[in-house]
Amino acid sequence: MSPHPALQAVLWDMDGTLVDTEPYWFAAEKELMARFGVRWSDEQAMELVGNALPDSARALQAAGADLGIREILDELLKSVVRAVQQKTPWRPGAREMLADLHSEGIPCAMVTMSETLLARVVADQLPEGTFRFLVTGEMVSLGKPDPEPYLLAAKLMGEELGASVDLDRVVAVEDSLPGVASAKASGAVTLTVPNAVEVPEQPGITRWETLAGRTVADLQALVVERNATFA
Repeated sequence: MSPHPALQAVLWDMDGTLVDTEPYWFAAEKELMARFGVRWSDEQAMELVGNALPDSARALQAAGADLGIREILDELLKSVVRAVQQKTPWRPGAREMLADLHSEGIPCAMVTMSETLLARVVADQLPEGTFRFLVTGEMVSLGKPDPEPYLLAAKLMGEELGASVDLDRVVAVEDSLPGVASAKASGAVTLTVPNAVEVPEQPGITRWETLAGRTVADLQALVVERNATFA
């Protein structure tokens, strides 16, 4: 278990939070839609940030992509995986924070709506053991903004640690509105580090402009503050 009594685990979104892959997704969507003579704007792409991939595929389908949902997903994933393999755009401070958590013995997991193919490409670039496990889009029936992904992660973390996980002692790190909604609804201590899209300040959510310069002690403080508030 974590040597920090308050902070039990940290759950990480991937796209936009750990790696700045949103431009890769935007480019993949534009390329796909261009095949069907449809102009796909950045504004339209930003509306899909953080959503479950099948929901995004349905939006592209409705806009004119004459393919099945699975075909759309395969095309997008192939493009983004290729781009990440060529260059992985890590978000400032993300790898440093993960390394600090690992050295402190605080378990982490990835909770992403991307599929395992892409999540594994990113996770495999980090030291072994950085993530105890991955929760990916194909593992849940309801994606973000539903709380199911984070509730599943808490369940798996409990099994991994051999002890119950208290979501009041788990920090979820997100960058999008659907992700924040999912994490907050699960009961996790929710931290947002906005990237491609703005996440307005709201009660019960902590906002940091960047992870750069932040420490495990800062995450610990979020949990202490949360539990003091509801004590």
